[in-house]
Amino acid sequence: MSKDMAHDLDGQLIALVGGSGFIGTHVAQALLARGARLRVCSRHPERGYRVKTLGGLGQVQLVAVDVTKPHTLEVALTGCDAVVNLVGAFKGKLDAVQGSGAGQLAAIARAKGAKAFVHVSAIGADAASPVGYASSKAAGEAAVLAAFPDAAVLRPSVVFGEDDAFINLFAGLISSAPIMPVFAADSPFQPVFVDDVADAIANALAAPARFAGQTFELGGPEVITIGDLNRRIAKAAGRAPRFLELSDGLSSLFVALTGWLPGAPMSRDQWVLLRQGNVASGTLPGLAELGVQARPLGLFLDRWMVRFRKHGRFGARVKSA
Repeated sequence: MSKDMAHDLDGQLIALVGGSGFIGTHVAQALLARGARLRVCSRHPERGYRVKTLGGLGQVQLVAVDVTKPHTLEVALTGCDAVVNLVGAFKGKLDAVQGSGAGQLAAIARAKGAKAFVHVSAIGADAASPVGYASSKAAGEAAVLAAFPDAAVLRPSVVFGEDDAFINLFAGLISSAPIMPVFAADSPFQPVFVDDVADAIANALAAPARFAGQTFELGGPEVITIGDLNRRIAKAAGRAPRFLELSDGLSSLFVALTGWLPGAPMSRDQWVLLRQGNVASGTLPGLAELGVQARPLGLFLDRWMVRFRKHGRFGARVKSA
């Protein structure tokens, strides 16, 4: 962070709606480092206690909010200078949560006097998609811009970090299974580092007029396949499982038979999204235009995979690709 950025959000009260999760915690850290005060809004505010320890005395508030209940938003957004919407879901009432519900949130934020609004959507948001997640994400973008025309819309690819539920899911499976089935092995995606996403959000909040009404696609510096990701993780963890790359037909059948079960590793919709890939279109501005230099997964993977090695940090050192 440059000296000019160190206090560019000094004293501003920013609401992080859906801010108690993985991305929210990293966004909170970036905003607190730049002097902001935070109101972390979540259906489960107790999950945001770790955010509270990142700030100084009185710098972080935890508020119970349900985006499907407007009266909770009206209370939570009162007095806020800016709002960040991080709410998302793969199942349930998708329109109420991330479709029309996102527009309702933006409308309330504007009515309460917020001067900036950052809406975090996803690469792959598509109004014509048969997958509810993708179509509701697109509906949410349109609703937000209709209610708050100066909002900035950020579409990240798959977000990775040391404490994510993506890289760690694969690493856990690879370290415990001698045979590793791989779905959609040749599907491309463009993983983006969570702290780069957090810095992009902070930069958009610090200069809202500069990014008003624009949509950004946040992808990392490289495009890799699911198969390549598995091999990289295995190498960094010092593991050598046998990878079994499943055909689309077999993958589809497996998901159809198991995807509806509680705790299933992948639903039908998630498989469809995985199969189509997750790469920036190249037609929209990205991290560079938001003042962020993207960092690759390889910069961190070897260090993060230590705990998945056979003897942890006491095992033989390996170097990831």
